This record gives sequence, structure tokens and C-alpha cells, in this order.
Amino acid sequence: MDSRDWTQLGCVAYPSPIHPDYHAGPASTIAFDNQDELLWIGTQKGFAGSFIGRELKRFTAFRIHPETDGPVRQFLFVDKGVIFLGSRSVYMAARSGVPIWSIRHESMQDLRAMSFTSKGTSEILVAGWQNKMLVIDVNKGEVVKELPTQDQYSFLKMSRYICAATNKGTVNILDPITFTIKKQWQAHGAFINDLDTSNDFIVTCGGSHRQTHNTPAILDPYVKVFDLKNMSAMNPVPFAPLAAHVRMHPRMLTTAIVVNQAGQIHVTDLLNPSNSQVCYTQPQGVVLHFDVSRTGEGKALADNKHNTYIWGSPNKIQFTEIGIPPRLPDPLQPSLLPPDPDMLDDLPLSRIGLPYYREQLFSALPPDIISDVGAPPQQIDPNILSTLTKTDWGYIGPNKTGLQRNQYIDTRSTMKTSNTIRAPKFLSEKARESQTGSEDNALATTEMAMTTPNNDHWSLRPEAPPEYRICEIKYSKFGVDDFDFGFFNNTQYPGLENNITNSYANSLLQVMHYTPLLRNMALQHAATACLADPCLLCELGYVFDMLQKGEGPSCHATNMLRALNHTINASVSGVLEDIAKEKNPSTLVKNLTMFLFDKISQDYKGTPPISTELERTLFKLNQPPNPPDLVKRLLETDARYQIKCMHCQHVSPRTATTFVNKLCYPAAKPNIRGMKAQRITFSQVLKAGLENEAVNKGYCTKCQRYQNLDQRKIIFNIPAVLALCTEITTAEHRKLWSTPGWLPEEIGIIVDQGHVYCYEGDDLKLHLNRGIHNITVYSLVGTVVNVETKSPQKSHLVATVNVGRAEPESKDQDRWHLFNDFSVRSISKVEALTFNAAWKMPVVVMFQVKAANHRFNMDWKTRLDTSVLFRDNNPHALKTYQLLDRETEIPGPETVIAIDTEFIRLKEREIHIDEDGKSKTIRPISHAIARASVVRGQGSREGVAFIDDYIHIKETIVDYLTEWSGITPTDLDPINSQRNLVSPKTAYKKLWVLVNLGCKFLGHGLSQDFRVINIQVPRNQVIDTSIIFMKPPSQRKISLAFLAWYLLKEDIQQNTHDSIEDAQTALKLYRKYEEFMANGSFHDVLEALYKKGKTLNFKPPRISTGATKDAGFGAVHRVGTPPVPAPGTTEGTFEIPSSTTATTGGALSATGGGVGSASASSSVPSTPVRKPIGLGGPFTVSGVVKPSPATSLDNLGAGAVDTGFTTAAGTMGGGYGGYGTDGAYWGGPNDMAPTSMMGGSAFIPARLPPGPPEARGFIPYRPQALAAEREAAAAAAAAASNDNGSSPAVGEEPVDEELEEQKKWQKLDGEVSASRAAVVCGYGYIPAAQFSPPPPFVGEEFDDDELRRQQEELFAPEYYTPDFEQDRLEAPGCDEEGSPLVQELPSPAIEDDDDSNSLVIEEVSSAVKQVYSPVVKEVASPAVSSSSSPAAAVGEEEEKQKDEDSPPAVKEASPSTVEKGACSSSSSTFAEGQGEQEEEASSSAAAVDGDGGEQGKQGEVSVPAVAP
Repeated sequence: MDSRDWTQLGCVAYPSPIHPDYHAGPASTIAFDNQDELLWIGTQKGFAGSFIGRELKRFTAFRIHPETDGPVRQFLFVDKGVIFLGSRSVYMAARSGVPIWSIRHESMQDLRAMSFTSKGTSEILVAGWQNKMLVIDVNKGEVVKELPTQDQYSFLKMSRYICAATNKGTVNILDPITFTIKKQWQAHGAFINDLDTSNDFIVTCGGSHRQTHNTPAILDPYVKVFDLKNMSAMNPVPFAPLAAHVRMHPRMLTTAIVVNQAGQIHVTDLLNPSNSQVCYTQPQGVVLHFDVSRTGEGKALADNKHNTYIWGSPNKIQFTEIGIPPRLPDPLQPSLLPPDPDMLDDLPLSRIGLPYYREQLFSALPPDIISDVGAPPQQIDPNILSTLTKTDWGYIGPNKTGLQRNQYIDTRSTMKTSNTIRAPKFLSEKARESQTGSEDNALATTEMAMTTPNNDHWSLRPEAPPEYRICEIKYSKFGVDDFDFGFFNNTQYPGLENNITNSYANSLLQVMHYTPLLRNMALQHAATACLADPCLLCELGYVFDMLQKGEGPSCHATNMLRALNHTINASVSGVLEDIAKEKNPSTLVKNLTMFLFDKISQDYKGTPPISTELERTLFKLNQPPNPPDLVKRLLETDARYQIKCMHCQHVSPRTATTFVNKLCYPAAKPNIRGMKAQRITFSQVLKAGLENEAVNKGYCTKCQRYQNLDQRKIIFNIPAVLALCTEITTAEHRKLWSTPGWLPEEIGIIVDQGHVYCYEGDDLKLHLNRGIHNITVYSLVGTVVNVETKSPQKSHLVATVNVGRAEPESKDQDRWHLFNDFSVRSISKVEALTFNAAWKMPVVVMFQVKAANHRFNMDWKTRLDTSVLFRDNNPHALKTYQLLDRETEIPGPETVIAIDTEFIRLKEREIHIDEDGKSKTIRPISHAIARASVVRGQGSREGVAFIDDYIHIKETIVDYLTEWSGITPTDLDPINSQRNLVSPKTAYKKLWVLVNLGCKFLGHGLSQDFRVINIQVPRNQVIDTSIIFMKPPSQRKISLAFLAWYLLKEDIQQNTHDSIEDAQTALKLYRKYEEFMANGSFHDVLEALYKKGKTLNFKPPRISTGATKDAGFGAVHRVGTPPVPAPGTTEGTFEIPSSTTATTGGALSATGGGVGSASASSSVPSTPVRKPIGLGGPFTVSGVVKPSPATSLDNLGAGAVDTGFTTAAGTMGGGYGGYGTDGAYWGGPNDMAPTSMMGGSAFIPARLPPGPPEARGFIPYRPQALAAEREAAAAAAAAASNDNGSSPAVGEEPVDEELEEQKKWQKLDGEVSASRAAVVCGYGYIPAAQFSPPPPFVGEEFDDDELRRQQEELFAPEYYTPDFEQDRLEAPGCDEEGSPLVQELPSPAIEDDDDSNSLVIEEVSSAVKQVYSPVVKEVASPAVSSSSSPAAAVGEEEEKQKDEDSPPAVKEASPSTVEKGACSSSSSTFAEGQGEQEEEASSSAAAVDGDGGEQGKQGEVSVPAVAP
């Protein structure tokens, strides 16, 4: 919106001096009509007038109400007419002045404003400086509701809410349905002078008292802004000249137009107030009123001197979108009768008009009996005619038309041509139709719409046909993905979408793509190690590769066009659509062609290409050429200017290197009588453009003065790619191009001693046959065509391209196609080379040497530079990834990688709201990739990320979408970010390299990721779990969170999304799919999945909900994304740093390189992820020498492997379940124990006794039955304790303070203790203090500040850089060998207030004695020394326990898992007063392992044990 070309276009004095209201005062209000090209003006005594167009020609004027009612306050516009507001009445009339209805009501005392409501234009709300508001039905013209109000309103404006300005400076935001106040905003101190709204913003101008309320209020030097979306005030926009009036621009949603009383206009952006434009008007008085037309092109000002002015651009101004002037009354017809009655006898009767009858005549035939005769016959498809057999009386054959015999066809309507292509149905609509059985009809409609008729004569039409007009993308509630691009393109060549900025370049990109030499240059450069950002040659290579791989009807060049915005000198070169001075598409694309060729040459010279084999063969070079020499041969016109002074004949040379040549047309010679006019050919115009001979005024260094200088260009070399700008400026030029066959398909060029000779047609054939001169033949590749259309449509660009030039085969070279953005059609050669002076003119013409047609060099794929995959761009960043190993991890066609990305929002959706309140999306929401994570999909480090890039976004970010992406402003801040922050080019290059290496991309819902990344991945390289787990014919895709919950028993995406977690989850889902397919249960699982999904609305139950809490889950606390292990540690481990409050030195870590492998450093990342449920695995202690790879689950128990138990594909925490030999999932104790999630605590697997999964304590994962099972297990444990005759050891009675403290802990640990009692397997408990400090988990029900303070101190992060070797030797919890011990912190006993339901922790301890739950100290695999079979002992004990209806107890511990360890109860029974029990436990531990008790003393660890 450029205000520099604004000028005053019209002025009218209303009320005029002869008007009866002239002395009453100036205009009371003004407004632009939103239907017709009218400006409405109201007077102080009830008159209203309308004026047409920029000239303000008078249209209508009539009285609204009696002059005693005061001025006309406001106008509202509907289809039927105009609604006028007076102080005591509301009046509606047609635009011609015919009244429709008028309302006067007793509650109308002093009306000031009115607005539409939620019902659109069928209902209005009127209010004023009175205590009642009234709702009026526009269709009926009556008051339907009265609403009391305590505020007096001066303005009402409707957007998403009704914004009402009071007379006290406040703005009330009213609900458009109930009219209740949603929000109140104090905008100004004294009054509001003007108010306007858009969809998201309120802007106001007003005044305040400067000193005290006794002083008069004056206007404020700013515009107040309120955000309706977030319901909060924004920073005011400064306006030093004192803002008096303000309007939001109707098309640019964040742009406001502010006016002061002197007529100074500021156009400013609310989000960037420093970016403003100023226009000075010169009204004769003080500006009282201001309004902007619906298009934003017209501005109206009214002053106190009765003048109303129209301001705008003289080149283009319309008040409405369509710009149709109102219908004027028919002029008075002259009388047909002669003035003298005596002349009637000589008057022919045909001059006398027929009379008008009010009743219907008998001769008026009803319309239903009128028949249409003489219609042309139906044309038969030539394909059908070829199948018919000719006879004497006609043709006979099968009926393939799809019509019945003798069926009537309305050929008149089918032969009518339309100016637009009918918009197709959305894909979602087609899917619904296909399910209802109308798929054949939809397919037939699509085929009929896309059938290309004989198009040889499209360009001969007087106006542009629909195929050349602008194609508009429609948006449904599913966004752009629901648009049927295939309707506009049934070819194999993808189009380019036009819903992004600078998309005018689409046509030029298509022409360059199908120029083989340019495509080869770009791809050979993109395959190098170039990481320059921006690099337009790389971006071109990415676009060309995307168009080559395109398997769909359309692509989009978002990255390329964004890079163009950040390229140096792009703004001053006039190639950026938003800020270019010249908005004409032909000028933009001409500037872009010269700009791109210049940048391409610079980028190509900077980095040597991957291969030059094609150029060496083409130019017959012996040695590999260097990049500058190749640029000269490919793109540069090597020449030298020879400038000759016409006075002194002095000649001065000057080098002249050009990449794009401009055509030069010879001056038209006058026709000589009797001589035939000389025909101008394209070759002559090309020769004149290449030599560029002209006489200009210039300074002669020899004459020392300005002289006429003859400038001529001496040519030494013509490039292999010849780009030409047509430079069509006159009607004579248009006439030349519109001559049929004027543009040749081939031209020949000879360069000889600085001169250029061009040939075409027969002359070219003659020189080729002679073979005397070294002539170079060029083939026409394509043209960029400017399609000029009449208003209101805008001119735009299309491309006509011979795609056969870029095909590998040389057959059928004439394969011309019309690329109209995403609409692609096959056209004939005649249509492609025919131009029309009225609407179709070429702007850029592209030629290439004929010898380069069908030539390709695919070395860039085999010699692709992959160094970016092994390079660490930020060595000091937080490491949440491990780079690939150059020796052992080389990606290839069989490599599976899992990917997920996170997005941020760059632009909000641009919508247009009509007068009915209906919104239409003009441009969709613009997203950009902010984080890309890629994890290994196979190998020893499967599941470990090797790419975790955060992208530095250069554009303005409007929303970080932190709730869904986990991205915060700090993450993308290049100064403060601790992430692996890279440029968009670097992040894209990694993914592009992986695509071209043939890697298979695995993920969930990858189509949206690829769309935002702007990359094309072939379908055979995509594994999408959202499609794998989709049951046909249903079109519903199930979310990743629900699939993880149902199939993996994991709870992901609790508070936000984490791309590493999502990628790992998709990988695990794919492994599950392979497992289901292997055992043939996939279809059954899919049926059960959809059945379960329908009952839950395909939403996983969340931990925080009441239902899941009742099922046994606790509160979820999320921790940071764990970094990968530091160099030197074992790969595939999970390291969890210990808090400084922990009593053991070192952190827990899990061995196993499965999916989900990650680690944590001393600095906790801010991106939250949740420890997954259902992935079991053994733990070791950090700082210890990791066990060998042979140490696995097989060594944990003598019968562990025989039972068929396997851990899930990767270990994320101990105590989780796995899969048995039956293929079913068996949950471990940690699957249903909230302690594994509360405060970061975890269960550690001690041993895996032989036997079925039930014998090992693995319980089927059934959350719905968890509560009942837990209660039954607790009761069984208590019964078993009583049967064995053991009585709980009861300590001393606690005092009152201790009892209160125990009750507080009871609320936090009650469910923890109950869960421990329910667990009947060999797992020990590691408290939260051993883990990295999570957030404090004091519940909302606690108000005790002291308890909250204690917990915050307990989990206060005190990070340090760990020295693992020093920790191993000096840790207080280590034995002689430096092996750390696992200690359990004491927890207070828990008692319930209810004696009947009391749960004494000592009872639990007694019950667990029968369970025998040892604690792992170190996972090792020593020699097993046992005289009896553990399996037999366990079997006998199981039979005994079954008889006693109690959980099975382990008879004997396996030395392989209890070596140098201590045994512990599963519950916290370490109270202060239980010294005797501790001594007994120590002796029992010594009985199990002779060294255990002594080592426990040395490590200062008191561990109770239970003898079997």
C-alpha cells in the first residue's frame, strides 16, 4: 500500500449553499457503500445524499427523519438498501430512495450507534446515550428485544465480538449473541473520538485530561490497540500530530490508517509501528469525519467547511470489490406523438406505443410450454466414432456414451463458454461421496472437466479463456491439503502453488526447470558441500529436484521464495512483490530473470560443481573446466562495447558482460508508394538486441564535452543458454508478436569477427545444408507469458514449455504444456507459439543450444557430498543427538530413519469477511519448521537421534506454538539458545541428502511435515504409520498418542510434543506392525484398535484425568529431553544425573540401545518429555564400567530366556513390562505404579525368576481393573503375613507433630505404598532423591508453605560437571571395588484416620517378606553357584502359594543377580524405631551372600532382607 501516489480525486460541497440544511452545520457522518460505487453523506437535520465514484457525481438525496430529530448518526449497508440511524428513529430505504420501513420507539431517546449482530445482516443492535439497547429485525422492520444497560455508548462495531465505546473512554466487548459484557477496557481517560475493529484488533482515538478533570480534555498523541484474540491491551501506536480518526485497512489485517484534524494521514502497521507512510491532504477546515472504502483504495474526509474529499491513487481506485456503478434511472424518452394533433393522420401506427395492462393478457403464453427449437445437434466423441461400423444408412455400434437412447441433450447450455473454471469439490467431499456410492459420478465429472478440447484457437479469442485465467485455491476446514489439485492437472508434470508471496516467479521457475543445462547446473551445485545461506543456486536445485520427484499434481517453492527475500540486493532490484515499486507482473519477472542469472553465476563460481562431464562433452573440452570458464560458456554473453564519438571519431572500448539480452526492434520505415512493406523477422530483432547499436548523448574524454556517442557491442561468444527479454512497449511490437508463426522454434547464430548473424526457417536450413560456417542452432524451450485481463481480475503470468526438450528420449519433441501455476494442460505447438495483442504477450523467451537437448548428468546422485551428516555445527550445544559414524553408519537405500518435526507460525490466516458475516480465507496460515529430529531406525544404536536441529528463523514469528511444539523463544534465539541452532539451509540440506541417498523415512503423518519442510520424498521411500494403521475404507487417521497408548502402552504428548519422542514412538509402532504381520494378527489388531477408538473418540485417556487416577495412575511429572551419552561412555545407555541431596554418588543408567535411548546432562533441557510406560530393562549405576554386550537379559536369571521373556525395543526406565512367548504384552510393576512417575522414582528389576509371566510378577496391562487388583493383592499380602505367624514390628507411638507430618506424607505416598503392596515380583524401589530433580510435586490441595519449601529444597537443582572416575572412588555408597550401592531413603509410616481401613506400613513389610524382593546393586554375570534348580524351587513354592491363595514366593535367590548385593523389602519400612528388624535384615543378607552384610556396612547402607 503505497501512499506516495495518493492525490485528491474529487471534492463535493454537501450540504451545498443552496441546501436547506446548509446553515445547520457541516456533514454529520460519511460512509462508503459496500455494494455500489457510492459515498453517503448525512446532514445535521436529517437529510442523506449519495455520490457516484471518484468524481462524486450526485446520485440520490432524500430526507430520513424530521429536522427536529437532529442529525443522521450512522449508515449500515445491506443488499436491499441502506439503514439510517437518527437520534429517535431507525430508517431503511433502497439506494434509489424508496422507503422500506421506519421505526420510532418510546425507548429511542438519544441513539448514537448501531451494529450487526451474530445473525449477520438480518439483525442489528442500536444503542446510545440512554439506558436501553434495542435489537431490531431487519427483515421485519420491528424491535424484537429491549436490553437494559448501565453504560452510554457512542460507537458500536462488529467483528468477532461487538465492540462498544462508551462516553467515558472505556470500551466494552459484548457477546454478539447474549449482548453481555465479556471484557472492559479503559482506552482513554475522557472520551473516545473514533473506533474501528478488524477480526483480531480494536483501535481507538480519543482524549484525556492533561492536568485535572476540570481542564478540557484534548486528543491523545497515540492510537490505543486491543488484541481481541488474547483479550489483552497492546502497546499504543504513537501519533504525535494527535490522532482524531482511525480505520483498519479492510485487506491488510494489521494495518491502520490514522488521521489528525489537519488532514495528515499515517498508514502504519500495528505490529511494527516504525514502518509507516505519511500523506498530507489540504482540507479547507478541520477534519470531522473519515472513512475508508471496502477495497482500501478510496479515502474520504469531511471538514467543517461543508466539503467532502476523495483521496486515492489516480491509477486505480474502486470503492467496492466488483466496482460496478449503481443503476441510473432511464433517461426521459422523447414523445413519439407529433406536437401538432393535425399531423396524426400522417403518423404511421408503428410509432405509437402499445398500452400497458395491469392484468395478464390471454396472448401471454406460460413459460412451461415454450420450447427451444433449432438447437444444434450433439457432437459425437471421435473416439466413439472410430469404434462404429459404417452402413448404407449410417453408423452402428455399441452405446458407450452413457446416455439412454433418444435422450434429450441440452446442447445450448453445454456449448456456452464460461470465463472461469468451475471449482472442484474438496477431497473430503469426494471421500464422502465415494462412500455413498457416487464415486463414478464424481470421477466422470472430473474427467469431463479436465478433457482438453482442440486448443489451437484459444489464443485467437478476444479475451483470455478460463485456462489462462488466475487459478484460485479454495480452503476448507482441513486447509490446503483438502483442495483437489488433481482436478487442474492430470499430467505427469507437477505445477507450483500460488498461495505464497512472490509466487509470480512460478512461471519462470518452470521454464528454467525444463532447460536441461540450467537444471544440471543447479543440481550439480546443490550436491556439493555448499552451506551458504542464502544460496539461490542451491535453492533452485532443491526446487528442480522436487519437480523431478513430484508424484502429485503440485509442489510449492516456499523455501526458494523465502530465500529470495533474504538475498542481498533483492529489495533494490525490484524482485520482491511486497515492496517493489512496479507491481506489474511482467516487470517483476523481467527483473527476476536478470537477478537470478546474476546470482546463479556468482554461486556457481564460488563452489566447484560435483561433475562437469556434461559440459566437457558438450563443448568438447580436454581438461575439466573451472567454474568461471563454465559460466562464460553457459550463461555469459561475452562482448565489448565500442563507443565512438560522432564529432572527433575517438573510440573507447568497455567490457560488457550480460546474462540476459533484451530484444531491440528496428524503427518502422514509412511505406513508399508502390513498394511492398518490408517484413520484420524475429532474427532481425534478435540481432539488433545482441549488438545493441544505438546513438546516445554522452561525455567524450577527448572533446572534453558532451557529444553524440555511437555505441555498438562487439560479440565474442553467445552462451549456451540464451535468455531474452522481449521489451514489448508499443502497439507495433504487439502486432509483430501476434503474427502467426513469428516466433520460430529454432534459430541459428553465427559469431564472426565480432559480428552476429541470425537465421531462421528456410535460411537456417540452407546454411546447415551448406556447412560452410560454424553455425550454432538453438531450440526454443519455453516462454513466460503475461496474461492481461480486465478489471476486477489482475494480470498474471503463465508459462508455455516444451517439456520434450528435458526428457531423456528424443521422440515426440513437440510436447508443449501450459503451466498456469498449479494448473497444467497439454497444448498444441500452434497454441504455444500463437500470441494475442489483446491479452497474451511474452515477457521472457528461453533458448538453449540444440545439442544439449535430452542431455543429463546424474553424477550428482552417485557423488553426493554427505559431509553435512557427519559434521557437528555447534560443538558446545546441548547434545540430544549422536552424529553418525563415518565408518559404520553410512546411510543408503536400505537405511530406515524415523523423523519428526516441530513447527512455528510465521503468518496468521488472512480472511475476508463480507457484509453477511461470512469469512473467506485469502491466504492460509504460514508455518515454518523450527525443529527437525531424525533417529536411527536400525543397528546397534536404533532409536538414538543423529539429527536434532533447531532452525534459526529470520522471519517474524507470530506464534511459537509452544503448547504443541515445545519450542520457546529462547530455543531459537541465536544469542541465548543452548540448542543445536542451525540455519534453514543446513537443516534442509541434511534431509535432502538423506532423501537422495535413498533412505526410507519413517514417521507419523509425514505429508504435513514434508509440506512445511518443502521437500519431495518419493512414495517408495516413505513409511507412514498413520497410513499403516488406517483401516480401509475408512479415511480416519489415528493420532500418534492414541496408537502409543493402545499398542505400546505408552503415554506421550502429555503437555507438549517432542520430536525425538514422537519419532521414536513411530519407530516402535512400525516394529509392532512388523511383529503383527509376522504372526498374522495385524487385521485383528486393527479391528480391535478401531473398536476401542470409537468408544474413546480416538483420544487416549490422560493421566491427569480423574478416570485414570481412579485406575491407579498418579500425577505425571515431565522431565527434560535427556542428552545422549558423553564421549567415552557405552552407546545406547540412559544416564540420569543424581541430585546433590542423594545419599549415593552416581546416577542410574540403563543398558540397551533400543528405541528411546537418550541421556541427561547436568543442565536439564526445557523441552518436556515423559518417561514412556511399558519399556522394561535392567539398570546399572552410572560411573561404573559398563558390562560387555554379552551381558543381557539372558544373564539375569537361569530361566529368563526359557520363559520367552524379552524386553521391549529399547529401555527407557526399569520396572516396565515386555513381551512373552505368547506374543502378548505383560506389564511390569512400574507399569501401574505411580511411584515410577511421581518425583522421578523408579523400580529396579532385581531378578527374573523362571516360569510363566505371572510367576515373574508381570501382570497383564489392564488399567480399568487396576484398582480392584491392587486391593486384592493388598488383602492377599496381609493374609499371607498372618498365616506365617509374623507380626508387624510396631515402633513407638508418634507425638502429635510427627503424626501431623505423617498425615501430610500419607496423601502423597498412600498410593505409592498401596502399589508396592500390590507388586508381587522381585523389584526394589529407588526413591526420587536418586534421580535428576523434577519439579516440586506438592498438590494443589496443600497450602502448607513450609512443606512446599522443604520439597523445593529437597529437589533444588545443584548441577555440576561429573567426574565419573572420581565419583566411583570417593562415593560414600561404594564398596571396596568402587562399585556403588543402591540405598533406599527412609519414609515415614503411614496411618489412615479410619481405623477400619488403616494401612500400617509394617504390615506391608511383613507381607512382602513372603515375596522376597532383592535390590540390584550391579548387573553382572558371575558364575552361578547353586546346588539346586531354581526353577524346581520356584515351582514347588508356587503350588504352595496357590493353595494358600497368596502370591508366589521365591525360594532361593540367583547369585547371578544378587552378587555383592543386599536384599530389601518393596515397601518403605525403614522407620527410626526399627533397629531390631534392621539387624535381622543384615544377618539375613549375610546368609544370602557372605560378603553382602560387610559390604553393606562399609557403604553405610542399612538394607532389610527376608529369608526365604
